[in-house]
Amino acid sequence: MTTTDYLINAVFVFVVLRQARERKVDTRSFLAPMAVVVYVGHMYVHAVPTAGNDLVLVGLLVCVGLALGLLGGFATHIRVSADGDALARVGWIAGALLIAGITSRLVFVYAVHHGAYHAVSTFSISNHIGGAAWPVALVAMALSEVSVRLVTVQLRARRRAGSQVSATIAIPAAA
Repeated sequence: MTTTDYLINAVFVFVVLRQARERKVDTRSFLAPMAVVVYVGHMYVHAVPTAGNDLVLVGLLVCVGLALGLLGGFATHIRVSADGDALARVGWIAGALLIAGITSRLVFVYAVHHGAYHAVSTFSISNHIGGAAWPVALVAMALSEVSVRLVTVQLRARRRAGSQVSATIAIPAAA
């Protein structure tokens, strides 16, 4: 892992910490992070390895990313402002899940570069996993985690804002 990779992960942690402040959920709050996801995917994933059990590893880590993303998306606090705008804020649980995903990937890569290489290599050989599968699987985990979390927050915010509008319309009609 290069210094650039560590800096990219540090930026991700900063983004998580920044999301602890309440922010408006709109198209911009969705498209900007998704553009980063597409850029990171383009930067790191050039081909998906298919030899041996490479796809199993990629699929497994994508599922872990999906689970973390869903849990993080549902743990994100969403409310509707007086103006009818949906506002989201990452709470302790959602933040901890985001940091757990980032940290787990960093710790794995750090461990491989500082003594766990032979254990991972032995595991990979015995399970028919190629060396190219690990970076793709870790990046795919991150991309699926971020994407699913963004989509979940967007859908929850739209649903919450829509139910808030229908509730305010129904109140005068009932009175």
